Amino acid sequence: MVASRARRKRILKLAKGYRLSKSKLIKTAKESVDRALAYAYRDRKQKKRNFRKLWITRINAACRLNDISYSRFIGGLKKNNIELNRKTLADIAVNDAAAFAELAKLAKA
Repeated sequence: MVASRARRKRILKLAKGYRLSKSKLIKTAKESVDRALAYAYRDRKQKKRNFRKLWITRINAACRLNDISYSRFIGGLKKNNIELNRKTLADIAVNDAAAFAELAKLAKA
């Protein structure tokens, strides 16, 4: 197959499912695919940020219920060499309040 045809086919294949000319015409399909790929790249990075933000919010809410601020909680865990990441801490905060209360007690000490 000729290289230019292969390139156009690849673009149209990526644009499958787009509406109207965005899935039929090379120029508009290329613009849409380029934009979509740029957004996909950007959002893979943002997804990590958003989840970390969510975990911190959940941990903070659970900390407040145990009369400790988020920063003192994290600082206390580090001081006691408790190495749990924020994803795990958020999961404990949501699903096991008693265990989180124990962690908060350790962080306060």
